[in-house]
Amino acid sequence: MTSSPNSNDQAHKAPKPGAPKPGGPKPGVPKPGVPKPSAVAPKAAPARTPVTVGDIPANDPGKWGRIADDGTVYVKTAEGERSIGNWQAGTPEEGLRHFGAKYDNLSTEIELLEARLRANPQDSERIKSAAAQLRDELPTAAVIGDIAALDRRLQTIIDHSEETREQVQADRAERREQAIAQKEKLAAEAEDIAENSTEWKAAGDRIRAILDEWKQIKGIDRTTDNALWKRYSRARDSFKRRRGAHFAELDRNRAAAREKKEELITRAEAIQDSTDWGATARAYRDLMQEWKKAGRAPREVDQKLWERFRAAQDHFFAARDAENAERDKEFANNARAKDALIAEYDSQIDPAKSLPTAKQKLRELQEKWDDIGFVPRGQIREYEEKIAAVEKRVANAEESEWRRTDPEAHARVQQFADKVNDLQAQADAAAAKGNEKKAAALRDQAAQWEQWAQTAAAAVDDQ
Repeated sequence: MTSSPNSNDQAHKAPKPGAPKPGGPKPGVPKPGVPKPSAVAPKAAPARTPVTVGDIPANDPGKWGRIADDGTVYVKTAEGERSIGNWQAGTPEEGLRHFGAKYDNLSTEIELLEARLRANPQDSERIKSAAAQLRDELPTAAVIGDIAALDRRLQTIIDHSEETREQVQADRAERREQAIAQKEKLAAEAEDIAENSTEWKAAGDRIRAILDEWKQIKGIDRTTDNALWKRYSRARDSFKRRRGAHFAELDRNRAAAREKKEELITRAEAIQDSTDWGATARAYRDLMQEWKKAGRAPREVDQKLWERFRAAQDHFFAARDAENAERDKEFANNARAKDALIAEYDSQIDPAKSLPTAKQKLRELQEKWDDIGFVPRGQIREYEEKIAAVEKRVANAEESEWRRTDPEAHARVQQFADKVNDLQAQADAAAAKGNEKKAAALRDQAAQWEQWAQTAAAAVDDQ
């Protein structure tokens, strides 16, 4: 029988959730903008929101409902049959398919909630509210199918929504604590840099890098975040002030160094033409010590100042070296003259032949040696050793002669000899009296003194 639905057909009253709206899509066709069940690809369920419903069996409206001869539509529930509307638009089979399709649409809405809960646990409160609303409407829903199964699925969503909400809150709290800990660590690092670091370039780069890291950390309540931000901001400002003060002081020191170095340059240039070589060389050494203590001038002028100072030094020392080189040429002739003088007098100064003659010739050599003058600076020690060798030869001979003729040395030899004679006489006297033991002791003493006398005599003879 084919006729239009009558006015009391509940299927055309205000649509229930899952019922097609007037002018909407045909029964069994998904609403625009809602993906077909087969097109829904839920994200993998997070471990903390294990919403599982198993395979959803295909709906069999003939199993769960019927249409009476008068067109009344019934659905079977745990409490018994319930009338859900009136069908007059086609055959009973078509009516069952119509209300079965409405059941499928409602099942699809529930499936979408399940998928949302798995994919977006942070939306658990809204999902729970939507599931509760659908569950409240199930007792009056104009659909044919296993309504109890839908109720269980919705209850599962509600239960898991609550669990998920608690887990999301716990996760959010954990992430908040981690974020707070990260920002506290960054703030502490910034404070340490602000207070202690003097590596200005590296520290400044790190302060900026901390800000970049800071911006990536989310999930902190505004009050806590503001307090942490104030710590970082104060540390950053403190570092900038300290760095600014350092460079301001550095600029002042460099300005003072520049002024001091310009004054040293003036002094160095004032004596660069001096020919008082020794005193001026010492003055330049003193100026160099002052230069080192002056510190660095501004980078753009420090090298130029040094070049001016060094130029004055070089001018003086170049002039001194030039004069010394010319003088060394003259002194080289003196060296050759002294070599000739040594060669001339070497054979004449022979103390073994005649000490007085050797001493006279040495005096002549010394006078002529001094008259010749200086030798090159690098040969001064060499020529001092040459004249010293001749002088030592005469001095040694003179000392040997004095020792050989020393009256005191001869007197000591005679004293030893007299002591020997005295001891011998005492020994003879003791022997004459028959005291051989005493005589032997005195002879031993006499022998000892005899050795000392011989040694003293030999020392005089060797001189």
